[in-house]
Amino acid sequence: MKKPAKKRINLALQGGGAHGAFTWGVLDRLLEEPELEIAAISGTSAGAMNGAALKSGLVRGGATAARETLDWFWEQMGALDGDQFPEWARVFFPAPGTVSRMIEMSPLYAWRDSVSKVFSPYSYGPLYDNPLRRVVEHLAFEEVCSDAGPKLFVCATNVRTGKIRVFSGQEITGDALLASACLPNIFKAVEIDDPETGRTEAYWDGGYTGNPALFPMYEPDLPADVVIVNINPLYRDEIPVTAQEIQNRINEISFNSSLLRELRAISFVRELIAEGRLPEGKMKAVRVHMIADDATMNELSQATKIVPAPSVLLELKQAGRRAADGFLSAHGDKIGVEASVDIQAMFG
Repeated sequence: MKKPAKKRINLALQGGGAHGAFTWGVLDRLLEEPELEIAAISGTSAGAMNGAALKSGLVRGGATAARETLDWFWEQMGALDGDQFPEWARVFFPAPGTVSRMIEMSPLYAWRDSVSKVFSPYSYGPLYDNPLRRVVEHLAFEEVCSDAGPKLFVCATNVRTGKIRVFSGQEITGDALLASACLPNIFKAVEIDDPETGRTEAYWDGGYTGNPALFPMYEPDLPADVVIVNINPLYRDEIPVTAQEIQNRINEISFNSSLLRELRAISFVRELIAEGRLPEGKMKAVRVHMIADDATMNELSQATKIVPAPSVLLELKQAGRRAADGFLSAHGDKIGVEASVDIQAMFG
C-alpha cells in the first residue's frame, strides 16, 4: 500500500526568553506526528535556540533524537528532568502565575531589575559573562549548519543600521544564536564579521525586527504552510498599572509588531491573488497557522522570561504540548489545504 504523502510545514518560532519552554512542548508534540515533515524553521531568540536544537536532532537521528536534544537543551536552561516528577507530584507545584509574582516580589529580582536600569552590561568589565554561551557551545553545529534536514533561519538586529539580519547555513554559529537572544540591557552586543560589509557588526535580539521573520520561508521550494508558535500574548484584557506590568506589556507589543506587519503583508498579497490582480505564481499565497496559549502567557510576566524557574519551564512544556494537540485536532486537516488563521478577522 502506498504511504500517504507527508504534510510539509514551515515553523516560525517566536522568542520570549525562558517562556520558550512553551515552544519546547509544542515541538515535542509535533514530532510525534509521523505524517508531518518540517521543511524550514525561522527562529528568534529562544525560538532560534529551539530551532537549532530541533534541527540538530533531526539531522542526527530523526524525531526521537530531536525530542532528546530539546529535552537536553531545556534541562541545561534550568528545567529539571520531568521524569523526576510523577504526575501526582506536579499538583504540588505552585501555579506558574504564582511563581511569576513570587519572583517579581523577591528582593533579589527587584535589585537586579533596578541595576539593569542604571548600569549597562559594559559596566561589569572583566566580571561580565553571558551564561547562555556555555549551553550554546555544546550544540553540534555540524548538524545545525548541515544541508540535510530542514532549512534554518536565525534572526538578529543590526545595532548600527537597525535592520534585520537573517543567518542561515554555515553562518549559524554560537555567536549568531547569542546575537539573536541578546537583550541589550542584560547582554553586551554580540559582534560578528559581516562578509558583505567587510566590517565587524554588532547585533541585538532579533525580536526588535523579526519575531520571527517569515519572509525567508517564501522560497518556491518551501511549502506554503507556515505554523507560527506564538509566545508573546497578542491580547491582554487588563490594563497594566505597575511599573513591571507596563514594561512587560511594552516588550510584548514591540516584540509582536514585526510579526503583525508581516501578517498584514501576507493578508494583502492573498487579497491581490484572490482578486486576480497578481499573476499566478508571481507571489506566494502563504497559509498561516498559529499555536498559542494566551491564557497561560497572560498569567506570566517578564520575571519568568528572565528567571528560568524549573517548575514553570516544565508547566510551559505541558502547556505547549496541550496547545499543539489542540491545534492538530482542530486544524491538522487544513495543512496543505487552507489557512487556519483568519488574518483579516485578527486585525479587525
